[in-house]
Amino acid sequence: MLQALRNAFRIPEVRNKLIFTGLVILVYRFIAHVPVLGVDKSALTSLLNSSQAGGLVGVLNLLSGGAVSNFSIIANGVYPYITASIIFQLLVPAIPALEAIQREPGGQEKIQRYTYYLAIPMAMLQSVAQINIFNLLGGVPIIPGFGSEWLLTLTVIASMTAGTMLAIWMGELITQDGLGNGISIIIFAGIVATAPTSFLQLMQNTTGAYRLYNIVMFILITLISLVVIILIQEGVRRIPVNYGKRVRGQKMYGGQSSYIPLKINPVGMIPLIFAQSMITFPAILVSLLPANDFTRGLTRTFGDQSGFWYWLIFFTLTVAFTFFYSDVMVQQQNLSENLQRQGGFIPGIRPGKRTQDYIQKVTRRVTVVGAVFLGVIAILPGVVGGLNSLFFGLQAVAGVNAAQVVTGSGLIIVVGVVIDTLRQLEAQMVMRNYDGFMR
Repeated sequence: MLQALRNAFRIPEVRNKLIFTGLVILVYRFIAHVPVLGVDKSALTSLLNSSQAGGLVGVLNLLSGGAVSNFSIIANGVYPYITASIIFQLLVPAIPALEAIQREPGGQEKIQRYTYYLAIPMAMLQSVAQINIFNLLGGVPIIPGFGSEWLLTLTVIASMTAGTMLAIWMGELITQDGLGNGISIIIFAGIVATAPTSFLQLMQNTTGAYRLYNIVMFILITLISLVVIILIQEGVRRIPVNYGKRVRGQKMYGGQSSYIPLKINPVGMIPLIFAQSMITFPAILVSLLPANDFTRGLTRTFGDQSGFWYWLIFFTLTVAFTFFYSDVMVQQQNLSENLQRQGGFIPGIRPGKRTQDYIQKVTRRVTVVGAVFLGVIAILPGVVGGLNSLFFGLQAVAGVNAAQVVTGSGLIIVVGVVIDTLRQLEAQMVMRNYDGFMR
């Protein structure tokens, strides 16, 4: 692998892509330390150190690349864009006009442009809601005068919205001119950057047997999760395909056998990112409503991110998004039409709609394993938190959770981004007759 890396840097095109990706990540990390105008750092520090805001800040940090801990101008991260993507993923199959646009030449680019437009009001909404949630959880305004001073309020909303669009643009730059999926790499960089700080916090907040327990738990969770993630991500179900013989001129084509590889987890970490985005939405929504016992309860439940109902909803959302997104992917690929066009067929299954229904059925059956796996990974911090309470008492809940140093979803993102980037790098190397990374 080291030799392959050296070969990659010898090729100007690949070297430029790697350097460009690294520079964009470096600039993003620099911007993540530029705070929003008027932030009260003492109030922000007090909020971050409180046990109430740990879960919410962790999720928002994950999606913003660590910018929430500084309340940077990119504290919204790419969350508004993810929310806009979810909305269009739901609307396109439901609205015939949007589905027709998507099927047109260049239609996917139009839908993508509409997603960018929708991300702007979503960023403005999240800017207001995030500040209100932090004010409620911390008990002290993190931006004194926000909401009462109109010039300060407009400046903060404008800067945070611009920061969101800047983060999205930087992710797109990586996708176009760098290596890998830009949005995923932005999130990946935030996870890697914040992991050492989270581990040090785990050590500082625990002592004695509880510290040793958390160290062992962290090592076990990381190793077991990595092995299982790789097995699930790379596992496939093969559907056999035969191709009929065709005569063109004096040559005969076809007659071979092949297979369609259906992944156990065909959608990677996308459902987890979607579920994590949606699970914060109730807290964001109620923060815009007048304060009462009901809204405070919802804010604490989804802001603190604890309790049976929170983890049950999170698990359900993750499983539902896995099935939904895998169905969308199968429909968009049009495997039955492509097979019929190429003269291929699945033995015992009629071409056309029955083939599509069969592929859909097998995909859903295989996806059960991937969906439950992602759901378990999603609620792993809740399970570990329950074990902490069982073994060390309720006071352990206030400590840092070993499963939240690098969350299971964070590990999936890390593994998925690394594998995807290595495959793209391998493709670049194979095009130039070098041995690739993946053997």
